[in-house]
Order: sequence, then structure tokens, then C-alpha cells
Amino acid sequence: MQHRVLLITGASTGIGAATARAASREGYKLVLAARSREKLTALAEELGPENVLAIGCDVTSMEDQQAMVEQAMERFGRIDAVFANAGRGGSPGGFSGADHEAWREMILTNIYGVGLTLQASLPALRRSRGHVLLTGSAAGRTTIPGSMYSATKWAVSGIGYNLREELRGSGIRVTLIEPGMVNTPFFDEPPEHALEDRDIANAVTYALAQPEHVDVNEILIRPTPPRE
Repeated sequence: MQHRVLLITGASTGIGAATARAASREGYKLVLAARSREKLTALAEELGPENVLAIGCDVTSMEDQQAMVEQAMERFGRIDAVFANAGRGGSPGGFSGADHEAWREMILTNIYGVGLTLQASLPALRRSRGHVLLTGSAAGRTTIPGSMYSATKWAVSGIGYNLREELRGSGIRVTLIEPGMVNTPFFDEPPEHALEDRDIANAVTYALAQPEHVDVNEILIRPTPPRE
């Protein structure tokens, strides 16, 4: 555990940053990627720059993703786990009236970006017999009227299922992390009765901590309903 390397996309805030802190406490070396270089640099300083590589990365760019993996391999020599966490929210209005340009950016980030992360990192993960974790959502397990965001998370669920079948017999584990409402910068106003980002980080580190013969396929996490 002391020398394992975890790569996290969307690592600058929210679930990604909370997972970085939790994994750091468990002794992981970290590769933290996000668009916001300033926030990443601050997080790396907090966690100890000798054990953290911070990389500016647009997950919709294959060049950025390949450079991210190359830099990780140059710095640490291996990647043991990848948490494909980068994602974007949608806009109000449903299919009738939402901002279609916002759809484009969200779909590219939430689906295409995940695919690029996998394609860029799988060669390193095959060498380490590593672990892939994907941030899906409870919204990818239910029907939400007019929600393109929910549709993208249904797609992430499908990616997880299909990736697991592609990698069957390779020794690589695949875990879908599916949070309900989480109080993160994703929202302009803090939601009521929500999970905290550290709750999701705990789920990630739980899945990572299992012995090699245990493959945690999915963790669906919802906040406890308020007492009546």
C-alpha cells in the first residue's frame, strides 16, 4: 500500500479532492488531474508535493490524457488505480428547453472523457493488474424527467459493465461509485439532506482496500432520508 499510485481526474474540488485526501492518509502516491491548475497546486502542497503529481488536464483531449499518463509513469513508474471522476452538470429546461451547448460540454466530459481516461490508462493498469473506479450516479439508476445529466450517468453505468466484461480474466477490477445527492461545488446552493464529499471518498478507499480476490462491482450511496 505504501507505494501504490492512484490517478484521479476531476481532482481539484469535491469528490476528487476528498478522495485525494483520504488516499493520501492511506499512503498512496497521487496523480491529480483537473483543468484548474491553481486549485490542484494548492491541494498538492497540502498533501505533500513529494508524493503528489499535479497535472492540468482537459479530459476531452486525448493528447492531454496521454500526457497525463506519461507524466505519471515518468514520475512514479506505475499506476495501480485510476478514478475516472471528472464530470459536469447540466442546465435546467429538460429536453424541451435546456441549453444545447451545455449538453455538448457535459456529454463530452461525462462520457467521452471517461472513455479517453480508460483508453489512455489501460496499458499501465494491465501491467499493474490495477483497479478502475468510475464516478457514476444514483441518477444513472433511475428515471429523472428531462435530465440529459441522468442519461450521461446511465452511459457511465454501461461503460462500467462493459469494461468489466472486456477486462474479465485480466486481473483488473472495475468499481462503479454511484452517489446520490452530494454537497459539493457542483451546486450553487448547498442541498438539504445531502451526503458529504468525504462519504464518497470513504467508499472509494473501501473498494481500493479489498484484497485482490474481492471485486466490488458497485457502491450505490444515498443520504439517509430525514426523520419524520
